[in-house]
Amino acid sequence: MATLIKKSTGLTGLKVVHNPEHSLRVVYGKILRAIQKIPPGAAYRKYTEDLVKSRLQVVMDNKTVEEIENKINCGQIEELIQQAEYELILVRKYISWKPWEPLSTQAPLNQWKWPPTE
Repeated sequence: MATLIKKSTGLTGLKVVHNPEHSLRVVYGKILRAIQKIPPGAAYRKYTEDLVKSRLQVVMDNKTVEEIENKINCGQIEELIQQAEYELILVRKYISWKPWEPLSTQAPLNQWKWPPTE
């Protein structure tokens, strides 16, 4: 049986990836390696790591692109690759921002109250 070759994603500016499972595994691996630089107690690390590991498991366990797309249920595989690449960019920025460290100066009084009081 011949394999169906997708000619278009149908989405403007999003090209077909010819080996999408490999690309997705590579980006997920990069995210998982980068996220190790974030402290284990950080909520962002915990939830991102859980999500990426579960999606990576879906990619590893399924043989066809259609099965992967259906099980993850967040768009075409090209969209999943793009989402993963954006997440990798965010992880790297998050590491440079270091939001888990204490504030360098005290936050203004009532900063987190709504509606603001004067």
